[in-house]
Order: sequence, then structure tokens, then C-alpha cells
Amino acid sequence: MTSATRQPGTPAAGIQPRLIATDLDGTLLRDDKSVSPRTVAALAAAEEAGIEVFFVTGRPARWMDVVSDHVHGHGLAICGNGAAVVDLHGGAGAHRFVKVRELARENALDAVRALREAAPGTVFAVEQTYGFHQEPDYPKLHMEIPDHLRPAEELLAPDGPDADQPVLKILAYHPSLDPDAFLTLARLAVGDHANVTRSSPSALLELSGCGVSKASTLALCCAERGISHEEVVAFGDMPNDVEMLTWAGQSYAMGNAHPDVVAAASGRTVANNEDGVAVVIEQLLADRL
Repeated sequence: MTSATRQPGTPAAGIQPRLIATDLDGTLLRDDKSVSPRTVAALAAAEEAGIEVFFVTGRPARWMDVVSDHVHGHGLAICGNGAAVVDLHGGAGAHRFVKVRELARENALDAVRALREAAPGTVFAVEQTYGFHQEPDYPKLHMEIPDHLRPAEELLAPDGPDADQPVLKILAYHPSLDPDAFLTLARLAVGDHANVTRSSPSALLELSGCGVSKASTLALCCAERGISHEEVVAFGDMPNDVEMLTWAGQSYAMGNAHPDVVAAASGRTVANNEDGVAVVIEQLLADRL
């Protein structure tokens, strides 16, 4: 398969796109975390045609070096599942937080307590603007050394480490639960204390502030630019992309996407390793000629 498909009757048909919003891991990036030459060319062509490109990812800002060479014009990326808008123009280690939508510490603590009760054995990590902390039993999932090793209750305490920094999200890992089952259980247990989603193939959940998602932060960025949701084309592969794909006028699930993503998107493209995002961008630009 070398082309993308759209469902019939999607409302964005015939509307010229003004912004492309793409997830990174499993979507824009190949499995080796590279951006293919074809994709680099497609992103540059979109910007040259006047279509803004926003990277919208669950990654923290410090993990954005993989695409920092490919930001154009605005230089902005949405990180942490919508918890932060970051200016990447400064390069590695010099990014600037433009917008922060934090998870209140009291809500984070309530969510931790609820998950400990609902899913015994859950372990936690805390992602802040410039810090990463974890519990001693939290596995080495992120290839980095945490700043502090303490129970989540201590990490989130008013006098905890880096207490002056906003909490962007909580990571919750369970060693044995099915990932989708864990997500369903956690959403019921946590309720309105936090927004719960996942992007990992393992039972690793991501908890953000209430109402904070890729979609809601993207909507804010678009509103600032006078761009309607009908003028947005979005790409994703995992449950943390569902809201964004539902919100966008045109949306594409990758060939490797989770079933919930396929159900949410208005179209489907080929897998990330086959440059599925580039395939659609090339078609969009060809249609403008």
C-alpha cells in the first residue's frame, strides 16, 4: 500500500489545510527514531506552501532534539500531551516554555492514591518542566537518570523536590496489567482528578491536568492563529492521539495504529516506517496544484 485513504463524506473534503499537526513516535518518526529524507522534504514543502507544521507529542521538551532541526517559521511544538507549548528555536537544552498547563499537585496526589488502591503494584514518576523524578521501583523506561528517587507522595508534596516547578504529568506503570485494561481501570479510578491516556505499548499511563490533551492545547494554538479545526490535518497512532484526531477536520491513523485511533480518524495512511505522514502531505500539496 503506497497511498492514503479517506472515509467518504468527511466534512473537511475540499477545505484547504492551513496547519498539519503530527505526533512523533510511531507516526512521523520511524521505529529507529529517525526522520526519513522523504519526510523531511515533505515537511519543508508544506511550510513552503504556507501550511504550518506542529509537532504534537507526549514527549517532554528535552526529548525534542530528534526534530529540532525540522522546525520552521514558528518553531513551536506541543509537548507532554498538551501540558506545554515549547519554542525549539534555541536548540538542544535551550528551549523556552511558551505555555504551561500544569497538573495541580493536590490533584496529582489524589490520582496517585486512587491508582494505588485500584491497581496495587502501580509505580510512579513525575515529569516537571525541567525535572524528572521517580519512585525507587519505577523501571528504567526512559533511558535517563532521574533527579530524585522518592515515593510519589514525597515528590508531589508542597515542599518536595523542585516544588517551584509546575508538574506537567504523572507516569503510572504497572508490571502485569494489560495496557488497555489498565487505562480503562485508571480512568474510572482517577475520575476528574486528571486526564488519563497512554502512548506506550506497555502498561504505562500518562496523567495530565483536567482538560489537558493534545487536542485542547492544539485548539488554543489554532485559535491564536485564526485557524479553524476544519483547516487542520492531524496524524497519530496511539490512544493519546484520539482527541486530536477527532477534533481535526481531516485526520489520519497510521497503518500501525491502535484500533481506537483507526476508529477515531477520518482516514488512514501507511505505517510510520513507510513514511505515512509524507504520503499524505504529498497528496495534499498535489491537490493544491
